[in-house]
Amino acid sequence: MNYSILAATLGLAISSTAVSADPVNLTLSGGNPGGLWSLLGAGIDRAVKADDGDSVVTYQATGGGFANIGLLGSDRTDLGLLHDAEAQIALQGGEPFAEPIENMRAIGYMYNWAPMHFFLDKAVAEEYDIDSLDDIAGSGAALRIGINRSGNITSNVALFMLEEAGVTEESLTDAGGQFVRAGANEQADLIQDGRLDMITNGIFINHSSFRSVDENNDVILLEVPEDVVTATNEEFGTGTMTIPASSYSNQEADVTTSALGALLVANDSMSEETAYSLASSLVKNIDEVRAVHSSMKQLSPELLATPSVLEFHPGAAKAYEEAGLIK
Repeated sequence: MNYSILAATLGLAISSTAVSADPVNLTLSGGNPGGLWSLLGAGIDRAVKADDGDSVVTYQATGGGFANIGLLGSDRTDLGLLHDAEAQIALQGGEPFAEPIENMRAIGYMYNWAPMHFFLDKAVAEEYDIDSLDDIAGSGAALRIGINRSGNITSNVALFMLEEAGVTEESLTDAGGQFVRAGANEQADLIQDGRLDMITNGIFINHSSFRSVDENNDVILLEVPEDVVTATNEEFGTGTMTIPASSYSNQEADVTTSALGALLVANDSMSEETAYSLASSLVKNIDEVRAVHSSMKQLSPELLATPSVLEFHPGAAKAYEEAGLIK
């Protein structure tokens, strides 16, 4: 027998085994089919396939971040997309959760640039001298304010920010106004039809729904007091973002506000090897995720490795440490 050939063959086999890892086969819970989160699911799947053609991340549509937290908490999904603000509420055991959910671990930040917008009809703003969120309470204006539907985190954040600025359901009712529950596209239609005076949402700058509002209505973007931004970020774990001047037709100055972000999250039952492989693939093949939508061009390895309200999964932390992204 040629022992040198045998030894070389064995060495090759050992080396191959050492560098090979099992392909990942994961289920990712996102949001509505056809939305940005479903596109992110496709990008994450392509990122893992770029490293191993047998890997797969299967996207399943759900009711959104709160639903995904429930699935992660009961170990009924491998991965979930959720907003940082939703994770903060879950950690505290706030509604809709009966108790704190503490088994979530971050794989990476997917974006953090969805600022809270507050658009007000310009004629109403001029009549009542309203430039900022905190001008509403003392104005006496009977505003009909669009708030996203219950279960959508932007409704929680908008109501909190308005309350911090002195606008509650009671004070609004006393002035003859009301909160109207409606999704982003519905709010756009309602203000265009004259059935809303003001709309709110946490969404990318110049998102199609708000671009439509800006193009088809004479509206202004309200300023947000610094103390409201600070209180909101403390309450929800959100960040601070500036909407640059001239982002919208009647916007002459920068507007600084709170901004929502989205996290890719596993739970602590995921193996370190799987989390490491997933995070490594995202870092190496980040262009696969960036390519899913123009709004994701800002995604970077540095953002993936940005600390959030959740601890990193140890496997993801290891991948980011090896890439020099965290210490």
